[in-house]
Amino acid sequence: MSSAKSIPLSAAIPVEEIRYDDRGLVPAIVQDYLDGTVLMMAWMNRESLHKTMTTGETWFWSRSRSELWHKGATSGHVQKVQSLRYDCDSDALLVTVEQVGDIACHTGERSCFHQLDGIKAAPPADTLSELFETICDRRDNPTASSYTCQLFAGGDNKILKKIGEESAEVVMACKDDDKEAIANEVADLFYHTLVALAHHQVDLKAVYRQLQERRQ
Repeated sequence: MSSAKSIPLSAAIPVEEIRYDDRGLVPAIVQDYLDGTVLMMAWMNRESLHKTMTTGETWFWSRSRSELWHKGATSGHVQKVQSLRYDCDSDALLVTVEQVGDIACHTGERSCFHQLDGIKAAPPADTLSELFETICDRRDNPTASSYTCQLFAGGDNKILKKIGEESAEVVMACKDDDKEAIANEVADLFYHTLVALAHHQVDLKAVYRQLQERRQ
């Protein structure tokens, strides 16, 4: 599995423009750079922000221990920073990262925001990632009434046939320059392609990484 490369951050944001609170802190939201999942929120001060920018890994300020902490220093679940942004008021940070080990929470969960109405639930990500998670659940917990499960039961013959059919439908919709039909047929093609990925045990993030590397 390829790994994201941390970008040089020494000049990522103008530190002097960041507005800290009366404790000298600014909130930092940490987000997965591939699928947009919010992983955690922590606090930074000038020193931890500087260390984050110079090392390419996240550093925060612990309010309870009154000390700097390097995320993942003991667990190995470090965060490789891909970008740093600040909001319109310059009083909040958004940090996109590659989360090593895919675990950001001290409980062992991927995200600290894994609770919903008192139950454990995966935090929201982009639409394709959420759809892929549902498809994988259908694969692992099949039900006879599910169309997705019927595709899995048919194996490559059924899945690949549908991809071929949907690809042709996309071509025809584009030929007709029918925007609504194009969106509809591409949605069908995306869905059946995700089923093929799940069937072959290929993580959607592997596709995202390929696209990121080509973009860079």
